[in-house]
Amino acid sequence: MNIAIASFWHVHAKKYAKEIVEKTNGRLTAIWDEDPERGTAYAKQYHVTYYSDYDQMLRDGGIDGVVITSATSMHPELILKAIRAGKKVYSEKVLAITTADCMKIKKALEEKGEDLTLALVKKCDSPFLFAKQMVDSGALGRITFARMRNVHDGSLADRLPAHFYSKEQCGGGAMMDLGAHPMYLLNWILGMPKSVQSTFTNVTGHEVEDNAVSVLEYANGAIGISETGFVSVYNPPTFEISGTTGALLIRGDSVQYADAATGGQWVNAEKLPDPLPSPLAQWADGTKAEGVSFGVEDGILLTKVMEAAYRSQESGKKEPV
Repeated sequence: MNIAIASFWHVHAKKYAKEIVEKTNGRLTAIWDEDPERGTAYAKQYHVTYYSDYDQMLRDGGIDGVVITSATSMHPELILKAIRAGKKVYSEKVLAITTADCMKIKKALEEKGEDLTLALVKKCDSPFLFAKQMVDSGALGRITFARMRNVHDGSLADRLPAHFYSKEQCGGGAMMDLGAHPMYLLNWILGMPKSVQSTFTNVTGHEVEDNAVSVLEYANGAIGISETGFVSVYNPPTFEISGTTGALLIRGDSVQYADAATGGQWVNAEKLPDPLPSPLAQWADGTKAEGVSFGVEDGILLTKVMEAAYRSQESGKKEPV
Protein backbone atom coordinates (compact mmCIF):
# COMPACT_ATOMS: atom_id res chain seq x y z
CA MET A 1 0.00 0.00 0.00
CA ASN A 2 1.24 3.49 -0.89
CA ILE A 3 0.51 5.69 2.12
CA ALA A 4 0.21 9.42 2.72
CA ILE A 5 0.28 11.07 6.14
CA ALA A 6 -2.16 13.91 6.66
CA SER A 7 -0.49 16.31 9.12
CA PHE A 8 2.23 15.99 11.71
CA TRP A 9 0.07 17.88 14.23
CA HIS A 10 -0.22 14.79 16.45
CA VAL A 11 2.76 13.60 18.47
CA HIS A 12 2.17 10.06 17.16
CA ALA A 13 2.66 11.04 13.52
CA LYS A 14 6.45 10.62 13.73
CA LYS A 15 6.03 7.20 15.30
CA TYR A 16 3.59 6.13 12.60
CA ALA A 17 5.91 7.31 9.82
CA LYS A 18 8.76 5.31 11.33
CA GLU A 19 6.54 2.24 11.76
CA ILE A 20 5.31 2.38 8.17
CA VAL A 21 8.86 2.59 6.84
CA GLU A 22 10.51 0.07 9.16
CA LYS A 23 7.85 -2.43 10.21
CA THR A 24 5.24 -2.79 7.46
CA ASN A 25 5.04 -3.65 3.79
CA GLY A 26 3.53 -0.23 3.16
CA ARG A 27 5.41 2.62 1.50
CA LEU A 28 5.29 6.20 2.73
CA THR A 29 4.99 8.23 -0.47
CA ALA A 30 3.43 11.60 0.43
CA ILE A 31 2.80 14.10 3.21
CA TRP A 32 0.25 16.87 3.53
CA ASP A 33 0.36 19.31 6.42
CA GLU A 34 -1.60 22.45 7.19
CA ASP A 35 1.73 23.89 8.38
CA PRO A 36 3.88 24.12 5.19
CA GLU A 37 7.14 24.48 7.10
CA ARG A 38 6.47 21.42 9.21
CA GLY A 39 5.19 19.37 6.30
CA THR A 40 8.10 20.28 4.03
CA ALA A 41 10.61 19.35 6.73
CA TYR A 42 9.13 15.87 7.23
CA ALA A 43 8.79 15.31 3.49
CA LYS A 44 12.49 16.03 3.11
CA GLN A 45 13.32 13.74 6.03
CA TYR A 46 11.44 10.83 4.45
CA HIS A 47 12.27 11.73 0.83
CA VAL A 48 8.61 11.86 -0.19
CA THR A 49 6.37 14.37 -1.96
CA TYR A 50 4.97 17.25 0.05
CA TYR A 51 1.52 18.53 -0.90
CA SER A 52 0.33 21.92 0.29
CA ASP A 53 -3.12 21.15 -1.16
CA TYR A 54 -4.91 18.20 0.48
CA ASP A 55 -7.38 17.81 -2.37
CA GLN A 56 -4.54 17.65 -4.87
CA MET A 57 -2.88 14.90 -2.83
CA LEU A 58 -6.11 12.91 -2.83
CA ARG A 59 -6.25 13.14 -6.64
CA ASP A 60 -2.95 11.26 -6.79
CA GLY A 61 -4.03 7.83 -8.01
CA GLY A 62 -0.80 6.31 -6.74
CA ILE A 63 -1.83 6.87 -3.11
CA ASP A 64 -3.86 4.00 -1.66
CA GLY A 65 -4.33 5.03 1.96
CA VAL A 66 -4.15 8.06 4.24
CA VAL A 67 -3.09 8.21 7.88
CA ILE A 68 -4.99 10.99 9.66
CA THR A 69 -2.90 12.57 12.42
CA SER A 70 -4.29 16.09 12.28
CA ALA A 71 -6.04 18.06 15.01
CA THR A 72 -9.09 16.06 16.11
CA SER A 73 -11.33 18.93 15.02
CA MET A 74 -10.11 18.39 11.44
CA HIS A 75 -10.81 14.63 11.38
CA PRO A 76 -14.31 14.75 9.84
CA GLU A 77 -13.33 16.90 6.86
CA LEU A 78 -10.07 15.07 6.14
CA ILE A 79 -11.51 11.59 6.65
CA LEU A 80 -14.63 12.22 4.56
CA LYS A 81 -12.59 13.64 1.70
CA ALA A 82 -10.23 10.65 1.79
CA ILE A 83 -13.09 8.13 1.82
CA ARG A 84 -14.84 9.85 -1.09
CA ALA A 85 -11.57 9.88 -3.01
CA GLY A 86 -11.43 6.10 -2.66
CA LYS A 87 -8.59 6.01 -0.13
CA LYS A 88 -8.33 3.63 2.79
CA VAL A 89 -8.18 5.48 6.10
CA TYR A 90 -6.26 5.01 9.33
CA SER A 91 -7.14 7.52 12.04
CA GLU A 92 -5.65 8.51 15.34
CA LYS A 93 -8.22 8.25 18.15
CA VAL A 94 -10.73 9.67 18.77
CA LEU A 95 -12.50 9.34 15.44
CA ALA A 96 -14.35 12.64 15.84
CA ILE A 97 -15.37 14.98 18.65
CA THR A 98 -19.11 14.47 18.05
CA THR A 99 -21.20 11.40 17.39
CA ALA A 100 -22.93 13.27 14.57
CA ASP A 101 -19.63 13.56 12.72
CA CYS A 102 -18.87 9.89 13.38
CA MET A 103 -22.19 8.96 11.78
CA LYS A 104 -21.35 11.01 8.68
CA ILE A 105 -18.11 9.05 8.41
CA LYS A 106 -19.97 5.77 8.83
CA LYS A 107 -22.42 6.71 6.07
CA ALA A 108 -19.57 7.60 3.69
CA LEU A 109 -17.86 4.28 4.42
CA GLU A 110 -21.08 2.36 3.77
CA GLU A 111 -21.52 4.14 0.46
CA LYS A 112 -18.00 3.10 -0.56
CA GLY A 113 -18.27 -0.41 0.90
CA GLU A 114 -15.22 0.27 3.05
CA ASP A 115 -14.18 0.46 6.70
CA LEU A 116 -11.44 2.40 8.46
CA THR A 117 -8.96 1.47 11.16
CA LEU A 118 -8.68 3.37 14.43
CA ALA A 119 -5.59 3.52 16.68
CA LEU A 120 -6.95 1.39 19.53
CA VAL A 121 -3.47 0.10 20.22
CA LYS A 122 -3.90 -1.42 23.68
CA LYS A 123 -6.28 -4.03 22.27
CA CYS A 124 -3.17 -5.54 20.67
CA ASP A 125 -1.15 -5.86 23.89
CA SER A 126 -0.69 -9.28 25.52
CA PRO A 127 -1.96 -8.34 29.02
CA PHE A 128 -5.20 -6.87 27.70
CA LEU A 129 -5.72 -9.74 25.28
CA PHE A 130 -5.36 -12.10 28.27
CA ALA A 131 -7.88 -10.05 30.25
CA LYS A 132 -10.36 -10.22 27.38
CA GLN A 133 -9.88 -13.98 27.10
CA MET A 134 -10.51 -14.42 30.84
CA VAL A 135 -13.69 -12.35 30.65
CA ASP A 136 -14.99 -14.13 27.54
CA SER A 137 -14.20 -17.57 28.96
CA GLY A 138 -16.43 -16.92 31.97
CA ALA A 139 -13.59 -17.59 34.41
CA LEU A 140 -14.33 -14.34 36.27
CA GLY A 141 -18.09 -14.87 36.22
CA ARG A 142 -20.42 -11.95 35.64
CA ILE A 143 -18.29 -8.79 35.48
CA THR A 144 -19.41 -6.29 38.11
CA PHE A 145 -16.56 -3.76 38.09
CA ALA A 146 -13.67 -2.65 35.90
CA ARG A 147 -11.21 0.20 36.37
CA MET A 148 -8.43 1.48 34.12
CA ARG A 149 -5.86 4.09 35.17
CA ASN A 150 -3.72 5.49 32.35
CA VAL A 151 -1.65 8.57 33.20
CA HIS A 152 1.67 10.29 32.57
CA ASP A 153 3.53 13.45 33.59
CA GLY A 154 3.29 15.28 30.25
CA SER A 155 1.99 18.52 31.75
CA LEU A 156 4.27 18.43 34.78
CA ALA A 157 7.30 17.87 32.55
CA ASP A 158 6.06 20.38 29.94
CA ARG A 159 6.62 17.89 27.13
CA LEU A 160 3.30 18.15 25.30
CA PRO A 161 2.87 20.57 22.39
CA ALA A 162 0.88 23.70 23.19
CA HIS A 163 -1.90 22.73 20.77
CA PHE A 164 -2.70 19.64 22.87
CA TYR A 165 -4.29 22.07 25.33
CA SER A 166 -6.59 23.67 22.75
CA LYS A 167 -10.23 22.83 23.42
CA GLU A 168 -11.13 23.94 19.90
CA GLN A 169 -8.63 21.61 18.23
CA CYS A 170 -8.83 18.66 20.62
CA GLY A 171 -12.37 18.80 21.96
CA GLY A 172 -11.02 18.40 25.48
CA GLY A 173 -7.88 17.61 27.44
CA ALA A 174 -6.51 14.55 29.18
CA MET A 175 -9.73 12.52 29.01
CA MET A 176 -10.16 13.09 25.27
CA ASP A 177 -6.53 12.20 24.58
CA LEU A 178 -4.93 9.75 26.99
CA GLY A 179 -8.28 8.84 28.51
CA ALA A 180 -9.41 7.34 25.22
CA HIS A 181 -7.45 4.19 26.12
CA PRO A 182 -9.35 3.46 29.35
CA MET A 183 -12.63 4.32 27.63
CA TYR A 184 -12.24 1.93 24.70
CA LEU A 185 -10.90 -0.84 26.94
CA LEU A 186 -13.95 -0.48 29.21
CA ASN A 187 -16.15 -0.55 26.09
CA TRP A 188 -14.36 -3.75 25.03
CA ILE A 189 -14.94 -5.45 28.39
CA LEU A 190 -18.29 -4.04 29.51
CA GLY A 191 -20.01 -2.79 26.36
CA MET A 192 -22.21 0.30 26.09
CA PRO A 193 -22.74 2.14 29.40
CA LYS A 194 -26.09 3.74 30.17
CA SER A 195 -24.65 6.80 31.93
CA VAL A 196 -21.43 8.63 32.83
CA GLN A 197 -20.51 10.94 35.69
CA SER A 198 -17.24 12.90 35.54
CA THR A 199 -14.91 15.00 37.65
CA PHE A 200 -12.20 16.86 35.72
CA THR A 201 -9.69 19.25 37.30
CA ASN A 202 -6.90 21.50 36.11
CA VAL A 203 -3.59 21.31 37.97
CA THR A 204 -1.25 23.14 35.57
CA GLY A 205 -3.45 26.03 34.48
CA HIS A 206 -4.20 25.16 30.87
CA GLU A 207 -7.45 25.66 28.98
CA VAL A 208 -8.49 22.01 29.33
CA GLU A 209 -8.42 19.37 32.06
CA ASP A 210 -5.19 17.59 32.94
CA ASN A 211 -6.60 15.34 35.70
CA ALA A 212 -9.79 13.37 35.11
CA VAL A 213 -12.05 10.56 36.30
CA SER A 214 -15.29 9.29 34.77
CA VAL A 215 -17.58 6.71 36.38
CA LEU A 216 -19.62 4.61 33.97
CA GLU A 217 -22.85 2.83 34.93
CA TYR A 218 -24.15 -0.20 33.02
CA ALA A 219 -27.66 -1.59 32.70
CA ASN A 220 -26.68 -4.88 34.35
CA GLY A 221 -25.39 -3.12 37.47
CA ALA A 222 -21.71 -3.12 36.55
CA ILE A 223 -19.54 -0.06 37.18
CA GLY A 224 -16.56 1.10 35.13
CA ILE A 225 -14.03 3.76 36.09
CA SER A 226 -11.81 5.60 33.58
CA GLU A 227 -8.92 7.48 35.19
CA THR A 228 -6.41 9.58 33.29
CA GLY A 229 -4.24 12.67 33.48
CA PHE A 230 -1.05 14.46 32.52
CA VAL A 231 0.01 15.20 36.11
CA SER A 232 1.05 11.87 37.66
CA VAL A 233 4.49 10.28 37.94
CA TYR A 234 5.64 6.66 38.30
CA ASN A 235 2.18 5.21 37.61
CA PRO A 236 2.17 2.17 35.31
CA PRO A 237 -1.02 1.44 33.39
CA THR A 238 -3.35 -0.36 35.80
CA PHE A 239 -6.42 -2.37 34.85
CA GLU A 240 -8.65 -4.11 37.40
CA ILE A 241 -11.55 -6.41 36.59
CA SER A 242 -13.82 -7.95 39.23
CA GLY A 243 -16.52 -10.54 38.68
CA THR A 244 -18.75 -12.86 40.63
CA THR A 245 -16.27 -15.75 40.48
CA GLY A 246 -12.86 -14.12 40.00
CA ALA A 247 -10.72 -11.02 39.67
CA LEU A 248 -7.80 -9.87 37.53
CA LEU A 249 -5.17 -7.17 37.93
CA ILE A 250 -2.82 -5.77 35.27
CA ARG A 251 -0.13 -3.43 36.54
CA GLY A 252 2.43 -2.55 33.91
CA ASP A 253 3.52 -5.88 32.39
CA SER A 254 2.44 -7.87 35.45
CA VAL A 255 -0.77 -9.89 35.15
CA GLN A 256 -2.31 -11.61 38.15
CA TYR A 257 -5.67 -13.23 38.71
CA ALA A 258 -7.68 -15.30 41.16
CA ASP A 259 -10.63 -17.51 40.28
CA ALA A 260 -12.19 -20.86 41.08
CA ALA A 261 -9.41 -22.71 39.25
CA THR A 262 -6.80 -21.16 41.56
CA GLY A 263 -8.85 -21.82 44.69
CA GLY A 264 -9.22 -18.09 45.14
CA GLN A 265 -5.46 -17.61 45.41
CA TRP A 266 -3.79 -14.84 43.44
CA VAL A 267 -1.38 -16.24 40.84
CA ASN A 268 0.76 -14.79 38.08
CA ALA A 269 -0.43 -15.51 34.56
CA GLU A 270 2.12 -18.04 33.32
CA LYS A 271 1.56 -17.62 29.61
CA LEU A 272 0.13 -14.59 27.89
CA PRO A 273 -1.16 -14.58 24.31
CA ASP A 274 1.23 -13.27 21.69
CA PRO A 275 0.76 -9.56 21.02
CA LEU A 276 -1.02 -8.67 17.81
CA PRO A 277 0.52 -6.50 15.14
CA SER A 278 -0.42 -2.89 15.78
CA PRO A 279 -3.62 -1.55 14.18
CA LEU A 280 -1.42 0.51 11.84
CA ALA A 281 0.59 -2.55 10.76
CA GLN A 282 -2.59 -4.57 10.19
CA TRP A 283 -4.03 -1.73 8.11
CA ALA A 284 -0.86 -1.13 6.08
CA ASP A 285 -0.33 -4.84 5.41
CA GLY A 286 -3.96 -5.63 4.65
CA THR A 287 -4.32 -8.13 7.50
CA LYS A 288 -7.02 -8.40 10.14
CA ALA A 289 -6.73 -9.97 13.58
CA GLU A 290 -9.54 -12.38 14.31
CA GLY A 291 -11.88 -11.36 17.10
CA VAL A 292 -10.44 -7.87 17.68
CA SER A 293 -11.92 -4.83 15.95
CA PHE A 294 -10.61 -1.30 15.40
CA GLY A 295 -13.34 -0.05 13.08
CA VAL A 296 -15.93 2.67 12.76
CA GLU A 297 -18.37 1.12 15.25
CA ASP A 298 -15.63 1.17 17.90
CA GLY A 299 -15.03 4.81 17.05
CA ILE A 300 -18.72 5.69 17.32
CA LEU A 301 -19.05 4.07 20.76
CA LEU A 302 -15.89 5.79 22.02
CA THR A 303 -17.16 9.20 20.94
CA LYS A 304 -20.62 8.58 22.44
CA VAL A 305 -19.03 7.84 25.82
CA MET A 306 -16.67 10.82 25.54
CA GLU A 307 -19.55 13.17 24.72
CA ALA A 308 -21.43 11.99 27.81
CA ALA A 309 -18.28 12.35 29.95
CA TYR A 310 -17.81 15.97 28.92
CA ARG A 311 -21.51 16.79 29.27
CA SER A 312 -21.34 15.44 32.80
CA GLN A 313 -18.35 17.61 33.65
CA GLU A 314 -20.28 20.65 32.42
CA SER A 315 -23.55 19.79 34.16
CA GLY A 316 -22.15 18.28 37.34
CA LYS A 317 -24.66 15.46 36.92
CA LYS A 318 -24.86 11.90 35.68
CA GLU A 319 -25.44 12.05 31.90
CA PRO A 320 -26.98 9.38 29.64
CA VAL A 321 -24.87 7.88 26.86
